[in-house]
Amino acid sequence: MAKKTSPAGRKQNGDGITRLIEGLSDPSIDVRHQSVESLRLCGEPAVAPLIAMLSGSADNEHRWYSAVTLGKIGVPAIGPLLIAMRDIRDKDFRRYAAAALGSMGSPAVDDLIGALGSDDPELRGFISLALCRIGEPAVEPLTRRLGDANPVLRSCASLTLWQMGEKGLPALIDKVREE
Repeated sequence: MAKKTSPAGRKQNGDGITRLIEGLSDPSIDVRHQSVESLRLCGEPAVAPLIAMLSGSADNEHRWYSAVTLGKIGVPAIGPLLIAMRDIRDKDFRRYAAAALGSMGSPAVDDLIGALGSDDPELRGFISLALCRIGEPAVEPLTRRLGDANPVLRSCASLTLWQMGEKGLPALIDKVREE
């Protein structure tokens, strides 16, 4: 049986994506929610324009809707968001980008842990927050990194597990006891 595609799910051209992104700022919450869903269905072609909106807006509500949409797009947004977080040092941008990554759950864990090895301590903090938001699915991969050759990654994995509290502390304590 063929899968039906709604009009919003059809591939959008650049102008269509631009109009949908503009809908994220509409006064009507219904329009904003429909824009989020339509952009989610657009997938990867919407990622770069949404990141541009996220980085270019001074309005936190616009940033929030962009981040929510990127989180709903999921996997296609992970790499571009991490690259943008590395290149764009604005704290508000990084906070919303980390929230988007954290909302993606398990699919983002390995890429986020890889980014913990960054030379940028502020970026590492935002990455750690995203991993804490993911929670349980990040615990075992972080625990594996407690023995990493990279001391920065090792330290960040330990601190992130510590920040997770009840979810991460048992794994951290068990690893310490093993050693």
